[in-house]
Amino acid sequence: MVTVMRDSLRAVEKKRAYEDIVIQIRDLIVNGKLKRGDQLPPEYELSERFKVSRPTIREALRTLATHKLVESRQGEGTYVLVSSEEALARPLADALFHQNQDEINEIFSIRKIIEPQVAELAARNATPEEIEKLAAIVNEQQAAIAADKNAIDYVPAFHELVVRMSKNRVLERLLLALLDISRQTGHEDPQNKLRLIKSFEGHRDIFAAIKARDGKAARQIMLHHLEDVERVMLSEEEKR
Repeated sequence: MVTVMRDSLRAVEKKRAYEDIVIQIRDLIVNGKLKRGDQLPPEYELSERFKVSRPTIREALRTLATHKLVESRQGEGTYVLVSSEEALARPLADALFHQNQDEINEIFSIRKIIEPQVAELAARNATPEEIEKLAAIVNEQQAAIAADKNAIDYVPAFHELVVRMSKNRVLERLLLALLDISRQTGHEDPQNKLRLIKSFEGHRDIFAAIKARDGKAARQIMLHHLEDVERVMLSEEEKR
């Protein structure tokens, strides 16, 4: 992977050089030439390749880390944190939303437009293998709740898989952006048992409709699920 990256990089203009470096590395991630878990070349090599100083390289890497595209690990190097789809979704989220300022109902109002359509498409287009994966998420979520274990991660995992099952790349990018901003603002972080149970019940029913290839039911159940979760979250906010 380092060889591929060496062949893809070019020298940058001195003015705002770090921005050009950020764009080049982000493009490699978006195009799939750098994948989640890949290690970037060391600073000295990047400095030679881009023909800039090492402080400029550090500034570019800090910017990429701020956008959660890479992570610098002390004594180990810098690693890619995201897939190509997530790299596309992150800037979209930044462009669409002002983090920590949007109200819960504003986020959900958009999700209620997009996700019912996504569920209907998933019922039509999901592969048998994807349906098996969705079943595993629902079953594991149920088991975690019953055992009083951490079931939080199953919430975004379920919705992310459903949108990938839709086979619509535009909707996928939009929803991944929404889910990303929801996580950053805490909207996708159910802490109490009621929210976790509501989440599971909705997922269980959506899964049943998708498995039955009933797009109309999947659409209606997804909308009802989002309305239920939103209602519980708003109720929690009022109590704070």
